Amino acid sequence: MSDKRNLAFENLLRPHLKHLYRVAYRFTGNAPDAEDLIQDLVVKVYQRPDDIDGVERLRPWLTRVMYRMFIDNRRRYSRSPIHLAVDNHPHGDDEGGALHDSLPSADPSPDEELEENFKSRALRAAMERLSDDHRVVIMLHDVEGYTLEEIAKVLECPIGTLKSRIHRARARLRGLLEGTAAER
Repeated sequence: MSDKRNLAFENLLRPHLKHLYRVAYRFTGNAPDAEDLIQDLVVKVYQRPDDIDGVERLRPWLTRVMYRMFIDNRRRYSRSPIHLAVDNHPHGDDEGGALHDSLPSADPSPDEELEENFKSRALRAAMERLSDDHRVVIMLHDVEGYTLEEIAKVLECPIGTLKSRIHRARARLRGLLEGTAAER
């Protein structure tokens, strides 16, 4: 019976894993922590199959559960005295999951490629400087394309609060990016 349950669980989650990893990567900013977050999510959901029953839209529900886990981990990490001595959350530029993954289809000139690389790095750096709340709403709405209603369910906040949070996050991101452009 356990094999049937495992197969059913795998078939249920498999279509969502790439999306969840991409979201987890954007939450955490690095591959190892994103993988840990996904693994913890899968274990948690597997241990509570009754929680999945009755879920109408699985992807937003899984994203909400993962977001809660991410916030819990962040709170736990921020209270830990260990993080003051050792920062084990690298933010290298060579890891996958860049916010701007594609180049134009025509072959870019070296100058265009350099400019695109600079913009991509500047965007990643600016996103990392945003607060967790701002980074999450920008990522869910502007990058992943969630609707306001879906994000409101994931974050469990009113749509009005969400709209103002998105507005403030975009303004902060714009300010960070304009500061980067001024430094060039």
